[in-house]
Amino acid sequence: MLNVIHQDEDGLHGTHTTWTAFQEYLGEFVYGGIDGSVTTFAVVAGAAGAELSSAVVIILGFANLFADGFSMSIGSYLSTKSERDNYYKHRKVEYWEVDNMPEVEREEIREIYRAKGFEGELLEQVVAKITEDRDRWVDIMMKEELEMIEEQKSPFTMGLVTFISFIVVGFIPLLIYVYEYFSTNSVDNEFAIACFLTSLAFIGIGLLKAVVTQTNRFKGVLETLILGASAAFFAYWVGDFLEKLIN
Repeated sequence: MLNVIHQDEDGLHGTHTTWTAFQEYLGEFVYGGIDGSVTTFAVVAGAAGAELSSAVVIILGFANLFADGFSMSIGSYLSTKSERDNYYKHRKVEYWEVDNMPEVEREEIREIYRAKGFEGELLEQVVAKITEDRDRWVDIMMKEELEMIEEQKSPFTMGLVTFISFIVVGFIPLLIYVYEYFSTNSVDNEFAIACFLTSLAFIGIGLLKAVVTQTNRFKGVLETLILGASAAFFAYWVGDFLEKLIN
């Protein structure tokens, strides 16, 4: 009985750990998915406006999907890595100042906690406690003076999650065109079906966006739908205009 309980607790703990890890990168998944679905749907809408064939839509869609997805993931990776590198650069400077200008740095700690309401003997005790440990001293200076917190997320994982969400969600507007191309049966109103499928994707991403930003779910869905519809409208109009202009 005890073994069963122990196993159940391990299972729950493992599930909790997995969910916690997913939540940490949920923001990257959401924004990668939004960008992927919107940009790919814009390509589909533009191609539909120009009355291009399914084969051309697939080519343009996948070219956009992988090129933009890779570009966005690289941008996410470099942005996170730059923030981390910048943090460590300033942390290194703080260590140097603590080692070479201890009295100046000690006075800065005193000023920080004086501003928080500490004074007299209590203030001196706080300053002494903080400055007795070099690492603690630097940590406080990073947070209180520079207002910098170390980025805990992996830059590689950030880029990977962004790429995966971009590809997975961005593929949805192309689903019906891929099916129609490889199917022996013809499909009518591919663009209308693509609009419906993409709307479902927008709703799902909008709900996740509301979870990430902790805002109203209806508002999150509506904002995402409006964003996608606006991109699709302009892309369709441009495609239709160019098709008529060229022909």
